[in-house]
Amino acid sequence: MPDTLPRRRLLVADDDPSTRHFLGSALAALGYEVALADDGLQALAMARVTAFDALLLDCRMPRAGALDVLQALRADPAAASHGAVAMATSAEVDAGLRQSLIEAGFACVVEKPCRVASLGHALGATLGVGGLANVLDDTEALRATGDSVTMRALRGLLRDELVQLREEMQGLGDDAPAFLDRLHRLRSACGFCGAARLAAQATALQHHLQEVQVASPAATERFHREVEATIQALAEHSPGL
Repeated sequence: MPDTLPRRRLLVADDDPSTRHFLGSALAALGYEVALADDGLQALAMARVTAFDALLLDCRMPRAGALDVLQALRADPAAASHGAVAMATSAEVDAGLRQSLIEAGFACVVEKPCRVASLGHALGATLGVGGLANVLDDTEALRATGDSVTMRALRGLLRDELVQLREEMQGLGDDAPAFLDRLHRLRSACGFCGAARLAAQATALQHHLQEVQVASPAATERFHREVEATIQALAEHSPGL
């Protein structure tokens, strides 16, 4: 069995106690290690001394909102969470607010009340899908294809597909329906090649895209990194591809 990856650490900041409790409990149930903050200044103080993988920040908190917290962290290279992925949460999200927050550096904007699954998809798409340390699994690929010759041939086709996808990524980011179609087809190819980690990342991005209709820079970058890792692994596992 592949090694499990360390649990991701999240900071949830919201001035509403019930929302804060829900988000904390939901994310803990998804396997994340969660810390809670009552307002923006407390969130900023915690993020300066603790390295969190991601921050979920309410847009309208007393003393400092999500944008204030993110700007302060990004301006402080010594902050432990200086480069953490940041997500904004708000009960009211119109197109203008969403765009301004994305341009300010937020990976995505989550509208409250939100479903637990939506949080999982957003985090998986931006932080990466945990639990699968190996990029390729030969045992699973052989089980799916039946023999090493077929496995090698299909992995060669997958590598060609990924190289082409790498070149098309920028355009696909602006065309959600086309991107969703490519992700659906890619998941099938990954299944035959033992590329479960890339398939899981594609699934998270697919669900996230279906909900928000826009591929955020953070989600696109995470997926791109998984594509590159898979191309490299395919070359290492099958020299000459």
